[in-house]
Amino acid sequence: MYTFNSRIRYSEVDKNAELTLESLIDYFQDCSTFQTQDGPATMEYLKERNIAWVLSSWQIEVFRYPRLCEYVTIGTIPHELKGYFGVRNFFMDTKDGERLAVANSVWTLFDFQKGLPSRITPEIIEAYPVESRLDMEYASRKIQVPEGEVIRGDEILVRSNNLDTNNHVNNGQYIRMAIDSLPERDVRVSSMRAEYKKQAKLGDVLVPEIVRVSKNDRMTYTISLKDTQESPVCVVELTVSQ
Repeated sequence: MYTFNSRIRYSEVDKNAELTLESLIDYFQDCSTFQTQDGPATMEYLKERNIAWVLSSWQIEVFRYPRLCEYVTIGTIPHELKGYFGVRNFFMDTKDGERLAVANSVWTLFDFQKGLPSRITPEIIEAYPVESRLDMEYASRKIQVPEGEVIRGDEILVRSNNLDTNNHVNNGQYIRMAIDSLPERDVRVSSMRAEYKKQAKLGDVLVPEIVRVSKNDRMTYTISLKDTQESPVCVVELTVSQ
């Protein structure tokens, strides 16, 4: 397990002074990056070998969004390393131990020079000691788009501020795009899943297609962010309380 402490900043909250979902994702990403940089398989080590971890899927469950200036602890637990896959949990707690959110994520180690997945090295195994996974309800990493009326959102141009160090759209940016494409505003997301199918780059155009399903006082939005050839790049499922 790897953890770090922080305090919720003004730049991370919404109009209600609560942490945003994309800021929560940023905290989780930062946590895994900090663990990586503690070595021995640092980002520099990966770059020298033309490899990097590419996110395949997210599942995040939010119990409560922390408020502005709350002290929090963010943690990550790698619980499976096999072949070219890595699976890790994340969590966010208050300083008093209240669990605010949990997550599971699946990553692929990818060789960008060969254009193929790369096998996990001994240094990576050393960097990420495997522990037991968190107790949470694990959903499928595959997202099925439900039948229903399809709402087509406005086209989204990928800009430089959407990119990460691999020059691809950062995985948290896809979630922001999905939320911004919803016909309803000010939704409070209680759970989120994302399946990443392709990498979008600078100048690409993404088109959101949204399907809404209401069940048991909860609304689920499934947003398929497609390229101009109608091929899904990322599929995001957001569940909100009505």
